[in-house]
Amino acid sequence: MAKASKMVYYFGKTKTEGRKESKTLLGGKGLNLAEMTAIGLPVPPGFTITTEVCDGYYKAGKKLPKGLMDEVNAAVKTLEKELKKPFGDDSNPLLVSVRSGAAVSMPGMMNTILNLGLNDVSTAGLAKATKNERFAYDAYRRLINMYGDVVMGLEHHMFEEAFDKVKKKYKVTEDTEVPAEGLKELCEAYKAVYKKGTGEDFPQDPVHQLQLAIEAVFGSWNADRAISYRRIESAKGNTLIGSLVGTAVNVQAMVYGNMGDDSGTGVGFTRDPNTGQNKFYGEFLINAQGEDVVAGIRTPQPVSEMGKWDKAAHKELMEIKKTLEDHYTDMQDIEFTIEKGKLYMLQTRTGKRNGIAAVKIACDMVKEGLITEKEAVMRVPASDLTHCLLPSFKPTARNAADVLCRGLNASPGAAVGKLAFTANDARARFEAGENVILVRRETSPEDVEGMSAAVGILTSTGGATSHAAVVARGWGKCCVAGASEVVINEKTKKITVNGRTFGEKDIISLDGTTGEVMAGEVETQEPKLSGDFAKLMTWADKYRRLAIRTNADSPADSKRAREFGAEGIGLCRTEHMFFEADRIIHMRSMILAETEKDRRTALKKLLPFQRKDFEGIFKAMAGLPVTVRLLDPPLHEFLPHGDAAQKDMAKELGVKVAEIKSRSEVLHESNPMLGHRGCRLSVTYPEILEMQVQAIVEAAISCAKKKIDAKPEIMIPLVGTAAELRILREKVLETIETTKQAKKFTGKLDISVGTMIEIPRACLTANEVAEYADFFSFGTNDLTQMTFGYSRDDVGGFLPDYIEHKIVPVDPFQSLDTSGVGQLVAMGVEKGRSTKPKLKVGICGEHGGDPASIDFCDSVGLDYVSCSPFRVPIARLAAAQATLKKSS
Repeated sequence: MAKASKMVYYFGKTKTEGRKESKTLLGGKGLNLAEMTAIGLPVPPGFTITTEVCDGYYKAGKKLPKGLMDEVNAAVKTLEKELKKPFGDDSNPLLVSVRSGAAVSMPGMMNTILNLGLNDVSTAGLAKATKNERFAYDAYRRLINMYGDVVMGLEHHMFEEAFDKVKKKYKVTEDTEVPAEGLKELCEAYKAVYKKGTGEDFPQDPVHQLQLAIEAVFGSWNADRAISYRRIESAKGNTLIGSLVGTAVNVQAMVYGNMGDDSGTGVGFTRDPNTGQNKFYGEFLINAQGEDVVAGIRTPQPVSEMGKWDKAAHKELMEIKKTLEDHYTDMQDIEFTIEKGKLYMLQTRTGKRNGIAAVKIACDMVKEGLITEKEAVMRVPASDLTHCLLPSFKPTARNAADVLCRGLNASPGAAVGKLAFTANDARARFEAGENVILVRRETSPEDVEGMSAAVGILTSTGGATSHAAVVARGWGKCCVAGASEVVINEKTKKITVNGRTFGEKDIISLDGTTGEVMAGEVETQEPKLSGDFAKLMTWADKYRRLAIRTNADSPADSKRAREFGAEGIGLCRTEHMFFEADRIIHMRSMILAETEKDRRTALKKLLPFQRKDFEGIFKAMAGLPVTVRLLDPPLHEFLPHGDAAQKDMAKELGVKVAEIKSRSEVLHESNPMLGHRGCRLSVTYPEILEMQVQAIVEAAISCAKKKIDAKPEIMIPLVGTAAELRILREKVLETIETTKQAKKFTGKLDISVGTMIEIPRACLTANEVAEYADFFSFGTNDLTQMTFGYSRDDVGGFLPDYIEHKIVPVDPFQSLDTSGVGQLVAMGVEKGRSTKPKLKVGICGEHGGDPASIDFCDSVGLDYVSCSPFRVPIARLAAAQATLKKSS
């Protein structure tokens, strides 16, 4: 492996080399250690080995580059001179910590080794130098344990068993109660554990210890937990983490929080990461090292109590809090140690926070003059606004929950209820005042009533854009999909999860944000939308270019979306209007009809329902555009499956069961997603199109008479050829005029006709299709499905493996595949506008609420994005961030 130009950067009073380097090179921790040193904060000196060395280490087959240890040894010499302590000295030894530090914070995912440099001789020297024998041997036993665990891969319980024996001998329960003599014995016991596990004596050469520790930290970059963390972060839209090449290694002089009752250690946030309140939030331990706080070995105290123990140190910490926020202009996550009354800063990084806190902190910092409005808009991760909009579990209850399994986090939020196994049961129990969670292997449109009634939805199959997930997100309803460990027995009305059985009377809790399924009732908390939320949205609206619409199918959804700031409806799915009990009977009559006349008779009965729905939606969205998609799914989806359901239908319609079975067989398709649906239905059954258009026009006329400004946009789905759109556009325009004449309406109606672009061929021939379209709306769910050749309902079986092996970076149904599907979208926009320069173009697939996808939509010049009502604020913020990013 070739030697890198510079591999080690020193920070300390002697020199600070890394301040002007990038976070990508030094990692967040290394860069901030250099930065804190440069601005005069009390930071123990040390040095950082770059992320490039980690990358090279793996490329060379896990070998350190030539010359690295020479640079490391030179940095150690500088450290020795600055502190006047030789590394591994037998009278006053220099000890170091060795920590990871990637460019993006990955808390707890990689390795740390403390007290490195101790051996049998130097431990005795440390005891003499500090006049604290107990402290010295406590540090040594910690090193042997951590080194054995992290570097050599020994099981932690092996050391714990040895410690338990010593505690038992000295009749104590707490680590801090073991006397110096006991810790000496423990060090010998730990060395015996080490030799038994590795076949070698614990290494006495500090330089050898350091080299292996550096390799261990590099090695932890590809540990299972670190890989999983990066995969999850990538799936959440953290694109930066997927581009990282490795971790830096930070070697820093040790300071000791475990030197007695005048020493301590702590971690904290400069503001509350849960609420955003401008007060220090953290914990500390007296006579402890940092790992004790994060490992939960002992119960720490809140930093608010620290002044009672050491007033001066607490005062200095609060001053440092302000210095850090003034310097970084953001909330910081810090680690600190007090050694014999002197405070040291070990780390600072941008603090992780939930969406509620992010909004408050951003708004407060504008008020405090730390950042501008634009910076506040860029500061809040758009997807984190979900936390502001949905109920969640109380953190204390969540931490104590009994987790059964994990599925796909299909729709965020918290849900608690008893199990219901059918849509009808869910509806009936809801009407009886019961909270239920609908449990299904998979859901279909026929389950819509039960899904509406349930507080949450759990499926054992399906992906994040399966029917259950899509509908749940649209309704802001918690959903966990594809929980394969949940085995459902509909006959006994029970589920089995990893050997545990639950029935209709049992309560479970779903966390749609994490995908976890929990036994029993976990306490929830309702969201509080503060004035800060509205303020941030106002700023976002000021800077964004894209318009934000919503996908809504009812007046209630429309109203909710407007409250969240929607500027119209980009997708109204008319099929969702047919499933209520008083409508589905007429829909099924139409499907069973053998003649056009009989179909028209059934459709005539559906007309008033459609008209009423459209009028309610137009009223709710008064003055804003409403894109109505004509019937899209294949007709067989409206027929019941199973003997019992078919018998009920036959009885209700007064027909023979055989007739229903026969019609179901006729309509059956091998691949219905590519079958008789969308515009193909309107070509075969134009009377369906005519009824729907008539209902739209009559609703618009009714609104006009009531002085309500209705702006319907009729969207013809699944068009693949210009000829399809030409024929159906003519039919739509003809029906509009016929309806106006029948209603004797002579006024002007603002109705446009366009198409949903969801077939690759439509993108390739968009210049031809645009001749007959007033607008394009990209249906990226189906466009993704057809471009990849993936069934979005079946991807759960292989997609996690594809993501793990980096075949695809993220779920393409959650975040738009910009290089493939995105190329078709860009082509569709360009070709469509080559025919009609002012062609209005939007997107109405699930990607319309995904921040990364919104960024792409802004870059290719779309006019609007459309998403579920509960994602409208997210889209507003993401659109503003896309515009600001482009202008920066």
